[in-house]
Amino acid sequence: QVQLVESGGGLVQAGGSLRLSCVASGRTFISYGMGWFRQAPGKEREFVAAITRSGSITSYADSVKGRFTISRDNAKNTVYLQMNSLKPEETAVYYCAAGGNPPMRYTSGYDSWGQGTQVTVSS
Repeated sequence: QVQLVESGGGLVQAGGSLRLSCVASGRTFISYGMGWFRQAPGKEREFVAAITRSGSITSYADSVKGRFTISRDNAKNTVYLQMNSLKPEETAVYYCAAGGNPPMRYTSGYDSWGQGTQVTVSS
């Protein structure tokens, strides 16, 4: 498994932006498809975005299309999630995950998870 550490969360006003980063350890990062998930209190962890190991293909939950962008820099062992026009209902802990390639939209498709970073969107 790969070790993942998220950063970049925080408190933002509705309509604001944040960029999350996820740094992976190990020299096999390029072999993994990567995903971002989020989990609000009392709710199940839900898919947000995913990216193939080369970064050539991305996918998004319908709710974030047009506002969020997932990207990766394999040379830096890092995957990013740019979040724009944030909404209060998107307050959650955001998790980075590593899995197979192509990446899946389900938590079961990932075998390595970060500890999460809190994103709070105020109204």
